[in-house]
Amino acid sequence: MRAGAALWAVSAEALAAGVVAGGAVVQAELLRAAHTARLAGLPRAEAAALRVVRGLRAARERRAGQRLADLAAAFSELLRTAALLASGTGGPGLTGGGRRAYEAGGGLRVHGLCREPVLTATGYGGVVTHLLGADGARYTLSDVRPGGLARARGAGAASVALGGAALDHAGLARGGLRITGATVSADGRLGAGRGVRAVPAPGAAWDEEPLAALFARPAAEAVRELLARDAEPGLLGCDVQVVGAAGEHLLVRELRADAPLLRLRPAHPHPELAHTANLRRLAGHPGLAVRVLGRPDPDRAATLSPLAVGSVPGAEYTLRLPPEWRDRADLGYDRLQGSHFPDGGSPSGAAADGGPVPDAVADSPLWRVRRLLETGVAGGRRAVAETGRGPEPLSAYGPLRRAGFAAAADLAGALVAEAGRRPRDAFGRLTEASSEGYAWAWLAASAHLEAAHRSLVAASWA
Repeated sequence: MRAGAALWAVSAEALAAGVVAGGAVVQAELLRAAHTARLAGLPRAEAAALRVVRGLRAARERRAGQRLADLAAAFSELLRTAALLASGTGGPGLTGGGRRAYEAGGGLRVHGLCREPVLTATGYGGVVTHLLGADGARYTLSDVRPGGLARARGAGAASVALGGAALDHAGLARGGLRITGATVSADGRLGAGRGVRAVPAPGAAWDEEPLAALFARPAAEAVRELLARDAEPGLLGCDVQVVGAAGEHLLVRELRADAPLLRLRPAHPHPELAHTANLRRLAGHPGLAVRVLGRPDPDRAATLSPLAVGSVPGAEYTLRLPPEWRDRADLGYDRLQGSHFPDGGSPSGAAADGGPVPDAVADSPLWRVRRLLETGVAGGRRAVAETGRGPEPLSAYGPLRRAGFAAAADLAGALVAEAGRRPRDAFGRLTEASSEGYAWAWLAASAHLEAAHRSLVAASWA
C-alpha cells in the first residue's frame, strides 16, 4: 500500500504538469516511483509508470508515430493501478508478473484454427497459430523473433518447435496435436519445455466439434462477453454475407434476422501480407456467404479483423476451397484465387456497393470528453482550466446531455471545475490546489468514457 500511495502521488503530479511541463524532474520522480514499485514486487505498476515516462519523452521530442490518445491511455492505466494499490482493494491480478509463468497442463488434445502473421514496429516478425482444446479452451503457439517482414512471411511454413512434433505451422493450423507434459501460461500460450512431447493428430473442420461451437452463437452475444473481460478480445466466429467494399474495408451482414452491417478490417494492412488483397477479392462477390473467424475491434463500431475465412455449410453461393485447405483459408498467408469462388453471378438482390455506413461510436458526442482528457494530458491542469473560461462552457456539454450522456457531461464539468479551483489559506491568500483531487476527477471522467465507449461498441453489434 505504501508503494501504491507513493506512485499515486507522483502520478497525480505528472498528470497535473502534462506534457508541456513533464520534463526531466517529473520523469525522474516517475522513474523513482517505478523503481520503488519494482522493489515492492509490483511489476504491473512499474510497467505502467515506465509507459508514461516513455510517452512523455516521445511527446516532448515530437517523435513520429506518437499519439496523444496512447499517452492518455497510459496515464489512465497508471492512475487506476496506483489508486487500487494505495487503497488495498486490488485483486491478485493487480500485482502482475515480471515474466510469463508456465504451469503444468498435463495431456492435451488441440485442434488447429488458423495462423496469424505477426509484424511489430520494433523489427520482430513471426507467426501465431491459434488452437482449440477438446474442452473448448483456447491456446496459442507462437514463433516470433527478430527479422521483420521476411520473418513474418516465412514463419507461416516454419516447423513447429514443440516437443519434436514433425509438423509446420501451416499443417498445424488445419491439423492437430496430442501433447503430453504440456506447459501452459495464464493466457493460453503453450510452452516448449524439456518434458513436452507432441505428435501430430487429425484436425477438425470448422463444422465439426469442438470447432463448430465458435460459430454457434450470435456475434452480438459473443462480443458482449469478450468486451466484458479486462483483456484483449479473443477470437469470434460468425457466418456473414458479403455486401460490398467501403474503401479498404469490406462490408458484410451476419446471416441472421435483423443483423447490422459489419465492417471487416485488414488484421494487418502491410501490402506484402495477404489480408488486404484477400478482402478486395471477397468484395468483388456481393452476396457470397462466408464463414469468418477474427478478432473484434474494441475501439470501433461493429468492426472485425478477420484472420481466416471458410465456406458456409449448406450455402449454395459460398467459397469453393481446396480439400487440402480443409475448407478454410488463412487470410495472412493463403491468397484467394478466382477458382476459389463459385461460378455464375451474384444472387438476386445482392448489393454491389456498401456505401456510407452509420457509425454510432464515431458520431457520438463523447469525443468532447476525449478531447478534454487529452487536453489535460498535453497542457496539464492549466490547459483544462482554460477551457472553463468564457461563454463556451455553458453550451459545450449540451450535446452530451441531449444524446443521453448526462453522467459524462457532469464528470467533464467537474473536471473543469476542479482544474480551475484555487483554494485560499487562513489569511485569504491564494494557494496551489492539491493535484490529487484533479487526478481523481480526471480518472473518473476517463473511466466513464471507457465504459460508455465499450457499451456503444457492444450495442453496434446487436
